[in-house]
Parts: sequence; structure tokens; C-alpha cells
Amino acid sequence: MAEDKEIMTIRQVAEYLQISEVTTYRLVQDDKIPAFKIGHSWRVKKEDLNEFIEKQKRGERF
Repeated sequence: MAEDKEIMTIRQVAEYLQISEVTTYRLVQDDKIPAFKIGHSWRVKKEDLNEFIEKQKRGERF
């Protein structure tokens, strides 16, 4: 699936999770959502985000 290899911005992650950008940024900064920086901008691999969601569904807390 090509879309699972997608790289997302903080804004896109926030929209995908239906939470604020501030909350998303905090989760990334606290290493709750796996992310990496390109220059000064954070990026998240969609497959890592989906793994994060699955962990939450199994009751694993961040």
C-alpha cells in the first residue's frame, strides 16, 4: 500500500487523529508518537502512526 508509506506533517497527523496541533506536537515532543525532524519541521510516517493507534486500541498507554 503506497499510502502507508506516506510521510505526514504535524497538521496532517492532527487532522488524522482529530486532535489539536498543539496536542499532536506535545505527543511528538514527548516521544509518544514516533517522529523525526527534517530541518526544523517534524514528520511522522503514517505506518508508525497507525501502529501507535493499534497500541492505543490494545490498551497500551503512552
